Amino acid sequence: MDKTYDPHSIEQRWYQAWEENNYFAPRQDGESYCIMIPPPNVTGSLHMGHAFQDTIMDALTRYHRMKGCSTLWQPGTDHAGIATQMVVERLAEADGKTRHDFGREAFIEKIWEWKEESGGTIMRQLRRMGSSLDWSRERFTMDEGMSDAVREVFIRLYEEGLIYRGKRLVNWDPVLHTAVSDLEVLSEEENGSLWHMRYPLTNGTGHLVVATTRPETLLGDAAVAIHPNDERYKHLLGEFVELPLTGRRIPIIADEYVDPEFGTGCVKITPAHDFNDYEVWLRHRDQSVIQALPHGGLINIFTVDAQIRDNKDDPDQLIPHQYFGLDRFEARKQVVADLEAQGLLEKIEDHKLMVPRGDRSGSVIEPFLTDQWYVKVAPLAEPAIEAVENGTIKFVPDNWKNTYFEWMRNIQDWCISRQIWWGHRIPAWYDDEGNVYVGRSEQEVRSVHKLDDDYPLRQDEDVLDTWFSSALWPFSTLGWPENTPELAKHYPTSVLVTGFDIIFFWVARMIMMGLKFQGQVPFKEVYIHGLIRDAEGQKMSKSKGNVLDPIDLIDGIDLESLVQKRISGMMQPHLAKKIEAATRKHFPDGIPSFGTDALRFTFASLASTGRDIRFDLARTEGYRNFCNKLWNAARFVLMNTEGHDNGLGEADCEYSQADRWIRSRLNEVTATIRRDIETYRFDLTAQAIYEFTWNEYCDWYLELAKISLQSGSEAQQRGTRKTLLTVLEQILRLAHPLMPFITEEIWQRVAPLTGVHEATIMLQPYPESDAEQIDKAAVHEIDWIMSFILGVRRIRGEMNIAPGKPLPVLLQNGLDQDRNFVENNRGYLEKLGRLEKIEWLTQSDAEPESAIALVGDMKILIPMAGLIDKEAESARLNKEIQRISKELPRIEGKLNNPSFTDKAPSEVVDKEKHKLIELRSTLNNLEAQLIKIKAL
Repeated sequence: MDKTYDPHSIEQRWYQAWEENNYFAPRQDGESYCIMIPPPNVTGSLHMGHAFQDTIMDALTRYHRMKGCSTLWQPGTDHAGIATQMVVERLAEADGKTRHDFGREAFIEKIWEWKEESGGTIMRQLRRMGSSLDWSRERFTMDEGMSDAVREVFIRLYEEGLIYRGKRLVNWDPVLHTAVSDLEVLSEEENGSLWHMRYPLTNGTGHLVVATTRPETLLGDAAVAIHPNDERYKHLLGEFVELPLTGRRIPIIADEYVDPEFGTGCVKITPAHDFNDYEVWLRHRDQSVIQALPHGGLINIFTVDAQIRDNKDDPDQLIPHQYFGLDRFEARKQVVADLEAQGLLEKIEDHKLMVPRGDRSGSVIEPFLTDQWYVKVAPLAEPAIEAVENGTIKFVPDNWKNTYFEWMRNIQDWCISRQIWWGHRIPAWYDDEGNVYVGRSEQEVRSVHKLDDDYPLRQDEDVLDTWFSSALWPFSTLGWPENTPELAKHYPTSVLVTGFDIIFFWVARMIMMGLKFQGQVPFKEVYIHGLIRDAEGQKMSKSKGNVLDPIDLIDGIDLESLVQKRISGMMQPHLAKKIEAATRKHFPDGIPSFGTDALRFTFASLASTGRDIRFDLARTEGYRNFCNKLWNAARFVLMNTEGHDNGLGEADCEYSQADRWIRSRLNEVTATIRRDIETYRFDLTAQAIYEFTWNEYCDWYLELAKISLQSGSEAQQRGTRKTLLTVLEQILRLAHPLMPFITEEIWQRVAPLTGVHEATIMLQPYPESDAEQIDKAAVHEIDWIMSFILGVRRIRGEMNIAPGKPLPVLLQNGLDQDRNFVENNRGYLEKLGRLEKIEWLTQSDAEPESAIALVGDMKILIPMAGLIDKEAESARLNKEIQRISKELPRIEGKLNNPSFTDKAPSEVVDKEKHKLIELRSTLNNLEAQLIKIKAL
């Protein structure tokens, strides 16, 4: 093996070998274990969330593959309708063209060309992460088979009356000209205003003051609402107000939606441009005062561009002509100016409000009334709720089922149409009389409905929401609507691994569609993980300049490239200088290369049950050191076993207590690790692997083994060499699901020495615990040895005694067991403890001035006389005491200062408190040592 661990020399080489040998494909026999990858956008590149989630899925897949399951981790990408269309539109714009210059068919062809050339980035990056996906089965939500499934589901739901077309309020992006889902809307707090407007009462007795953040929408008002128990206004119920600037009368109504404490307690109701107002309208639309309003009170004032419409198609001529064609924000200024001119503006207040923006366009989203296609969800939701209630589907952690129930029990019909070109086109055709025909193709529609070839039909222009095809992912990827062997073998799948932010948008819809079209749930468990944040707990975002690229952590990146990456393509360029300064401060040398295994192990160590995951590069650096430790341990083992008799033949092996101890601990840890993986506690899995490998195998067993190899008999050396190899080989298999590359590389050298001659570690059985190999007596004895050695080492550290200086040790108060352990292990104790001699004191012996450590009731005494330079050590201790004595008042003053404790971030205050506790403890220890030294 190479002297130093270099991940780049092994990772891509091994991945290529695994893929070429088709090791990722499910075996024919064995129980199915199947995970569907949440399909990343075809436009996307790997981010920290993907890398974290994919590490978990790959670990589960590799673990179950090693358990003998027929494992399928299904790969694929989502066509990402809006995102992909925008990418290709921008490329066209660079050539001075729009999609309309190409026409629909030619533009879609351009998107397919882009997909073939540039759409595989994230799949290549997943390979860099070591993801053992069955690439031979890769799917795309727009491929032919998936498109068949989407059409089939749409048609069957339509035929059952579960899909319909209707006019309802949607999130409208006025730049993209399409409806968007709630998940594609980002709401952030912004500075705005609250305008207080006077609405005159038609009975001439005064006016009501209505507060709004969007005064331009008054042109579409249908009512003014008050709370039914608001004594200030109850007497006005049944009255009307004159709607300013329009000449219309609108009623005063009562609704519990109104908060009497907000503003004046009077709320303008604009049902065509506000979701809450729309719900109020639904509750009151049957009242005669609402029915008497133009359009029954549903008055749209905007065009698709969010400009004020004209009255061309409006027989009621509702919009005053001076606002025609104004952008909504220009209209706002004009409306406010006109209100002020007429004395109808009471006041304007500064006001912070949540502003919804499209995640792709950055444009303010407009609630907009349009004709859309909908899924009637309530009948599909009932069995999906029951599946979680009765335990057929289990959420991990369990509390997430409450979020699921909350959404599902308040579910609204699902808007599934989008006004773009890239996606599954709605399989519906219209004739000139407005009749709708739904079918698998135009030819089928003509045949079923007996329409002549020249009878004019036009297909619906809209495409289906991307989430519609994603909802079918667990069974469409396996070949449905055909009854394929893969569908029979791997559905329902085993577990879904996903973030909590899409429980409703994706998880719930897959459950509903799976139950509807397969009669079975799509997965048995849903493992919900937290969201990756930076080391300070901040969300990673381009505008914050704190985004980390997983590939940069694997390969490393220099400072200038990192700065350029973080400040290029920003939607808020004014933040670039601040982000550049922060990047230069936090990464003065750029980011070093950690390799994939260290990054994966970091992700596993963070996979707790929490909602937020703080990612700290210091942890990744620690796990890179862990890889080095494992590498160096393997080199030591190989140097001492290659070319030697390792106990594979017929010659006897004799095992020391250390050999029996490490085997016992291996079996105990194996049981723990298997339990932790089965319960999705990868943080505990990583901790157990790390602590056993580093602390027990490397730090203790290798040191104990050196002594056996140097001074043991032939049989003992054989036993130790066999134990060194078999334990290391099992460690490699235990760690393989989390660290696939380094374990494969080392295993290839170690396995043949244990008598295993196979092609790859990934197809070897995962270790099982054997209770019969757990020797409690050996564990107890080696624990005693470790306590003894640690006691001696602690004294060396506290007294500043050189590590190589041999020490005399006196023992007192020992039991018979202690005496036996000393005699049995004198070689271990003297060599590991660097001891000159070990002697027992009798009851009559005087106890010299000593440093003391305890092992149970037994005292370990190290006489101080002659071991240290009394004057030099006193001077050192005094100097350290003085330094800490000066530092303490500074920190105490800081923590007693309210301007620091109240204003500084809580993490900073906690850090100072922790530092104060540590310094006080250190000072006490130093003073105690000084007293001891002076007494010598």
